[in-house]
Amino acid sequence: MNKTFQKREKALVAALTRACETAKSWDSGFLWLTHTVRHNDFPDSLVITCVFSLDAELVAVKEQGIDKKLCVLIQKQMNDSGLVVKNVQRHMRMDSEESCLREDAGNWEKRLNKQCF
Repeated sequence: MNKTFQKREKALVAALTRACETAKSWDSGFLWLTHTVRHNDFPDSLVITCVFSLDAELVAVKEQGIDKKLCVLIQKQMNDSGLVVKNVQRHMRMDSEESCLREDAGNWEKRLNKQCF
């Protein structure tokens, strides 16, 4: 990974970590988030996966507009880090531990790879 890519990755991790810590305090079932990206195709290849505990929490998050609130939070953190992504919502996916366990035997690496690329 070249120096530019390393710098971008560091900024991306910092922005997403700040967003994650804030979102965990919302009592919505949000657990963690991760990202995948091909830096030579940034931001088009960026996928941010937000993980909740249960499928029912995903439904509630959408009904209550928390998914939009999470999107705004991530967009702000990215902007504050100097990362230009015009529409973060286009790059976001919502998922649950319950779905991963049911569909991929809890193997997040497998699940993320098939969802993202």
